Amino acid sequence: MRSHLLNDTTADRYRRSVTEGVERVAARLATTDRPFTGVTVDDLAPRIERIDLDKPLHDTTAVLDELEEVYLQDAIYFHHPRYLAHLNCPVVIPAVLGEAVLSAVNSSLDTWDQSAGGTLIERRLIDWTNERIGLGPAADGVFTSGGSQSNLQALLLAREEAKPGGRQGEAAEGLGRLRVFASEVSHFSVKKSAKLLGLAPDAVVTIPVDHDKRMQTVALAHELERCRQDGLVPMAVVATAGTTDFGSIDPLPEIAALCSQFGVWMHVDAAYGCGLLASLKNRDRIEGIERADSVTVDYHKSFFQPVSSSAVLVRDAATLRHATYHAEYLNPRRMVTERIPNQVDKSLQTTRRFDALKLWMTLRTMGADGIGELFDEVCELAVEGWKLLAADPRFDIVVQPSLSTLVYRYIPAAVTDPAEIDRANLYARKALFASGDAVVAGTKVGGRHYLKFTLLNPETTKDDIAAVLDLIAGHAEQYLGESLDRAC
Repeated sequence: MRSHLLNDTTADRYRRSVTEGVERVAARLATTDRPFTGVTVDDLAPRIERIDLDKPLHDTTAVLDELEEVYLQDAIYFHHPRYLAHLNCPVVIPAVLGEAVLSAVNSSLDTWDQSAGGTLIERRLIDWTNERIGLGPAADGVFTSGGSQSNLQALLLAREEAKPGGRQGEAAEGLGRLRVFASEVSHFSVKKSAKLLGLAPDAVVTIPVDHDKRMQTVALAHELERCRQDGLVPMAVVATAGTTDFGSIDPLPEIAALCSQFGVWMHVDAAYGCGLLASLKNRDRIEGIERADSVTVDYHKSFFQPVSSSAVLVRDAATLRHATYHAEYLNPRRMVTERIPNQVDKSLQTTRRFDALKLWMTLRTMGADGIGELFDEVCELAVEGWKLLAADPRFDIVVQPSLSTLVYRYIPAAVTDPAEIDRANLYARKALFASGDAVVAGTKVGGRHYLKFTLLNPETTKDDIAAVLDLIAGHAEQYLGESLDRAC
C-alpha cells in the first residue's frame, strides 16, 4: 500500500496517474455539447449506492472508468456557454494548474512551519487586493473558504468592536442590543451569521430597496436613528456590491457617510462584484468601497478561479485580534515577538488549503487586466441580454443589470392568473434542466416566481441567450397547453 503514497519513490506513478486523469477530463471537456445530461437522482443514486467501498479496484484506470459512470459523464459543466444559473464561473487554466500544484505539495496555511513561501504568497495577495480596494496602509486580511465565512468573520469582528464590556451577564445582555442593517436582497449569510454569533432573533434590520434593488439610504438613516433612540447599539451595516439575485450595487458612498455619522462598522459584501476591482471599464461602479471597515471578496465568482478562493479584508489589521488564539503546540505567543508569520492568528480556520496559489498563478500568467477584461465582457453581455428581454413581449424583466445578472419571467399572452404564470415558469425551468440543453436559476420577486441568468462565461453569446429564451418559452407554452387540456 505504500506504493500509493506520494513521495520521491512514486513520482513516476504520480505523473502517470495524474496525466491519465487530466486526459479524461480534457476529453470530456472537448466533447461535452450540453451543460448537463439531465440525469435524475433516481437514475444516478443506484449507480453510486451499489459500489462497495470495502472492495477497492486496485487500479487507477479502473477507478477512472468507474468515475466516468458515476460522475464525469453526468457532471454539470460550468464551462459550457449555456450554463446560466448560479454564481459559478468557468475557470482559467493557470488557476487549475495552481490547484494541481497545491494539492500535491499539500501545504497547510495555518503556520509558517507548515507553509513557508505559501504564507508569504497569501499575504502578498491580501496586500494586493487591499491596494485595489484602497483600504489603506493598516489593512490586512486572510483567505477563507467562501463569502459566507468571510461575512461571518467580518461580523464577528464588528460584534467584538461594538459590544459593551462588563461581567459575563452584562455582556450577554449587551449582545441582545446589537443590531445589523442589511438590504432586503442581501445574502442569506448575514442572518445566518447573526444567529451563529449569538445575536438576538431580530438583530438583523432589513432595509428596503429601490426600483434598482439598491439599499434605500433614507430608510437606512431612519433605522439607524431609531436604533439609537431605542437604546440599541448599531453594530454593522452590510452593504452589498453585487447582490446574488440582481447583481445590484448599494450606494456605497452614501452608506459610508451614514456609517461615519453614526459610528457604525461598514462591511461591504463584494463576493460577486469584486471582479470590478480588476475591471478596465467599470471600476467606478464600486466607488466608496475604499471607506469600508471590512470587505468580502470571492475570487471564485468573478476572478474565474476554482472553488474555493475567497478572502475577508479589513481596514485595521488590529481588529483581526478578535479571531486570534494561541496554542503552545501550534502558534505560541512568543512567535509574535519573534516576527514569525502565522496565518492562523487571523483565521477562523486552522488547517487551511493554499488556495491563494491559484490566484497567484493567474495574476502571474494573465495579469489583473486579463481578468478584468473577461469580467467586463460578461457585464457587456448582460446589457445585450437585457435589451433582448426588454424587446421581447413574451418576458418581463425586473431591472437593468449592474453586473451580469438578469431576472425575468415568461408572461403568456392569453393567461392572466399570476399563480398559473408562476407554475409555467417553474415548469419551464425544471423541464429545461431535465433536458440538459441549458441550466438557469430561479428566485422570487414580490412573491412571484422568476427565472435568472447569471452570466459569468465570456464564451456565452447573445445567440445563446436568445436560444435559451426560446427554449424557456417553448416549455412554458407546452405546460400551459397541457394545463388547458386537463382543465377541459
